[in-house]
Amino acid sequence: MIEPVVTPAPRRPRPSVVTLTPAAADRVRDLLAANPDKIGLKIGIKNGGCAGQEYVFSLTDVAGPFDEAVDFDGARVVIDGKAILYLIGTEIDWEVTPLASKFVFRNPNQTDACGCGESVTITPAAAG
Repeated sequence: MIEPVVTPAPRRPRPSVVTLTPAAADRVRDLLAANPDKIGLKIGIKNGGCAGQEYVFSLTDVAGPFDEAVDFDGARVVIDGKAILYLIGTEIDWEVTPLASKFVFRNPNQTDACGCGESVTITPAAAG
């Protein structure tokens, strides 16, 4: 008896978990150029702050098996696997004002933030 050959269907491209504005991409490229031993800017979520959660990021030299790497013209961000559902649809910007320079997260899953803007409340993205 001849076994049928099953060819898996090609996977459709997935949208990026996050997007970077041109200013954020420039900042990430600058950080990586200054740290050539790092592969990307790792972004995650941790419990803390008065609203319950905080965005965290650091330069990383490795992506874990459940992390997702996203490239924007040489600006690589690595999304912590545990944070993916919390960050789906987020736009990351780099903002420079007279008093501060910082990454700004425009996250559709964010439901609240503390007054100082250092901590947030985020719910996981709905399946669908």
